[in-house]
Amino acid sequence: MLMRYLDTDTAKRISKIGLGTWQFGSEEWGYGDEYSKHRACAIVRRAVELGVTLFDTAEIYNAGNSERILGHALGSRRESVFIADKIFPVTPGVTLMKQRAKASAKRLGVSQLDLYQVHYPNPVVSDRGIMRRMRAWQRAGLVTEVGVSNYSVERWQSAENALGSRILSNQVQYNLADRSAENDLLPFAETHDRIVIAFSPLAQGLLSGRYQDANRPGDRVRATSQHFRPESIERTKPLIGVLREIAEGHRATPAQIALAWTIRHPFVAAIPGASSVEQVERNAAAAEISLSDDEYQALQTASLRSRRTSRQRSLVRRKLSELKHCARGGRYLTETLWRDSFLKDSPAPDRQG
Repeated sequence: MLMRYLDTDTAKRISKIGLGTWQFGSEEWGYGDEYSKHRACAIVRRAVELGVTLFDTAEIYNAGNSERILGHALGSRRESVFIADKIFPVTPGVTLMKQRAKASAKRLGVSQLDLYQVHYPNPVVSDRGIMRRMRAWQRAGLVTEVGVSNYSVERWQSAENALGSRILSNQVQYNLADRSAENDLLPFAETHDRIVIAFSPLAQGLLSGRYQDANRPGDRVRATSQHFRPESIERTKPLIGVLREIAEGHRATPAQIALAWTIRHPFVAAIPGASSVEQVERNAAAAEISLSDDEYQALQTASLRSRRTSRQRSLVRRKLSELKHCARGGRYLTETLWRDSFLKDSPAPDRQG
């Protein structure tokens, strides 16, 4: 199996197909303790064997458990992979922010964070303070690269100005069902030698074709997602049909074709999740698929026809959405801080693997 990598001047190679770990230790996805304690480790270790180097996590994913599980699963392989972590920007106090950055590194079992991303734009707090901290952490050797997530291109540029150097990446939703990143984020990345990290590259599994008609998702994350509303599933049926047709020609799955489409852009890496070792193997294999120009165009056309028609969100609606996400993230962060306090005397994860 041949993994592909981004052409970047980073200290470590970044694989075009990565692994998202939001589901590690999370009850929301319905995977349970067996997944978190055993299968997640097997998934991570198999991903490394397949050449995956990009692993994405965050301090608020299941109160820090995602970081703990990932760090334990990587073991001695931690230094050879590119870990993308995130800090939630709701408590800008200098001391607490420094404690949180060090806490994430400790949970992962690393001395340096390869990529430290601002998890979501805070609509009432500018990026000047957090970028000042990021710059200090870079100088101190705690952070190597800085990234952002869910940022508009204007705020991405503003954050770079505040940092005084490049912000390597912007992590946003990008898939055949949501191509809004193509409007300005991808052109900016290509022009300025930056990268876009595509989360939810399969639209939470919608593009796999698995959730159709009577087979609806049972976990809380998908059950409440707009992707799985009856009208959304109906609207994407023609696109799923094209994915299946192209997949047959490559002896692949619709999900693999959707991933191959996402990473066809030279400045995009994708971070699908995986519920099993078999799934991470299929995801990694998508890096080998080369779509022809005709296949790519067929997917482009089907994607445009399946997209929901809606007006661009007003500035007020966007700010309200950001406030809602920050409030929710603040609650998750409180759980992380409480668990850290509860586990303060617990030993750090084993550094061997």
